[in-house]
Amino acid sequence: MTKTLIRNGRIVTAIDDYRADLLIEDGQIAAIGKQLDVGPDTRVIDAAGLLVLPGGVDVHTHLENTFGDSTTADDYESGTRAAAFGGTTTVIDFAFQGKEDSPLDAIARTQAKASVGASIDYGFHVILTHVDDKVLGDMKHAIRHEGVSSFKMFMAYPGTVMVDDAAIFQAMRLVGEHGGMVALHAENGNVIELLIREALAQGHTSPRYHALTRPAILEGEATHRGIKLAELANAPVYFVHLSAKEALKHVIEARDGGIPVFAETCPHYLFFDESVYDSDDFSVAKHVMTPPLRNKESQDALWTALKTDDLQLISTDHCPFCMKEGHMGRVHQKEHGRHDFSKIPNGAPGIETRMTVIYDGGVRTKRITLNRFVELTATAPAKLFGLFPRKGTIAVGSDADIVLFDANDTQVISAHTHHSNVDYSLFEGKHVHGVVKKVFSRGELIVDGEQWLGRPGRGQFLARGEVGGF
Repeated sequence: MTKTLIRNGRIVTAIDDYRADLLIEDGQIAAIGKQLDVGPDTRVIDAAGLLVLPGGVDVHTHLENTFGDSTTADDYESGTRAAAFGGTTTVIDFAFQGKEDSPLDAIARTQAKASVGASIDYGFHVILTHVDDKVLGDMKHAIRHEGVSSFKMFMAYPGTVMVDDAAIFQAMRLVGEHGGMVALHAENGNVIELLIREALAQGHTSPRYHALTRPAILEGEATHRGIKLAELANAPVYFVHLSAKEALKHVIEARDGGIPVFAETCPHYLFFDESVYDSDDFSVAKHVMTPPLRNKESQDALWTALKTDDLQLISTDHCPFCMKEGHMGRVHQKEHGRHDFSKIPNGAPGIETRMTVIYDGGVRTKRITLNRFVELTATAPAKLFGLFPRKGTIAVGSDADIVLFDANDTQVISAHTHHSNVDYSLFEGKHVHGVVKKVFSRGELIVDGEQWLGRPGRGQFLARGEVGGF
């Protein structure tokens, strides 16, 4: 592979901020220093005026994921291309265990899709829909031999993916013994289902009732219950897409007590609030995600928690469904629930905008520091899910996943210019500071301005080590 020297850049990691040259060789960072000498066979890129950042790590994406009758708009090819244009070079997606499946079947099936489509490196969490002795044995094998050490379980959606507390406890006890971790979707699914049935019986069918039937207190209750199950199992636990102060307070209390509890939030919870639901118009469906958007008080609490490390990272929960039925051949998208909010597929896009909107709305507004920005979007996710120091930092020996980022340049976010298959952006028309200029994945230049140089299938599966701690 051609050697590449990135010269004159401002290198920023979770702990450092300095100006130096960076040499890439054989897909890894070979040297960092002042005025590095290189031979004539080395490609030299002048990064003067640019930030040199580790490639983003997004540990919560849904590519080619099917929920009920609906499949997400992005496959591995379009989703990983969009991620790369947004400065993300690693994703951890989901392998879905069907009712008759084993976790190992789910991994093999999903690997077959990702291996031909992904243009950046990837790993998997397994979504567990049931637990028995065979599943527990397969989980142990997956951790030790497949490089898959995290398992998502749902406390919501009864009748489809929801599992009971005993199953969650069994899985937690297993991962606690073998170096894995359970990631929980924490909402009280049974009560929510009752509220949904009551709303529909009263003739309330518009998208706004998605939020009204999923109150924050039910996220708080399930989060508290999940923490207690993890404490009993003597295992770490990770809460996905935390949105509510009612849930956050339990995470903070547990962490203050020394319990290994970790949690993410997502950009949509940081920049939008429940006021978007103040309409019966179907356009509200673009904000139908789970959990729904919360109040301003919760939003402020999330920003504070990111600053104080009560929340460890920002993922996207990129779960894109089109607003228009049939867009690019996609069916059973948001329009599927026009006359029944419970049939609207839950989720929103975000894989391409995460780095920029967090920089613009977090660093520039001084809510978080530049180092903390890198930690939240790259380093902490890599550490927590067994990828560090291969991913998530800039250091000699690490993979050369590098983003050249212009903090002073501006752009207007739009679905007309993004690289996802989905037909809308939550941030449509938003003017932001921060533009990804170049992206390297294992030393290969895959994004050069507007030019796409990557290719489907070049992404590598990442066998991960033990998870659950820094």
